[in-house]
Amino acid sequence: QVQLVESGGGLVQPGGSLRLSCAASGIVFRFDAMGWYRQAPGKQRELVAAITSSGGTTNYADSVKGRFTISIDNAKNTVDLQMNSLKPEDTAVYYCKAARGVVTYWGQGTQVTVSS
Repeated sequence: QVQLVESGGGLVQPGGSLRLSCAASGIVFRFDAMGWYRQAPGKQRELVAAITSSGGTTNYADSVKGRFTISIDNAKNTVDLQMNSLKPEDTAVYYCKAARGVVTYWGQGTQVTVSS
């Protein structure tokens, strides 16, 4: 059974940094791509960043370009999201997503709160 477990969320002041990590277990294959989504209260879940398993292609939401960096480690089956220059509007539950073909997997989410 495939499981994705996120870690690294928490409370940070505006301008601060956090690093989220997502670890996959129970897999015997390589995902095609992995990514991070977020959902703020009262809003729809949105893509934050995604990366192909080769690491050759990345995609970022315009709101995080230049501040967030996604990386993947296929040997460890992990995908990380380095978040710098955090803003209050980055506050949300962050979810890890992995995909292989048409099958997708989601983690349970980790809360990120940016507040002074």
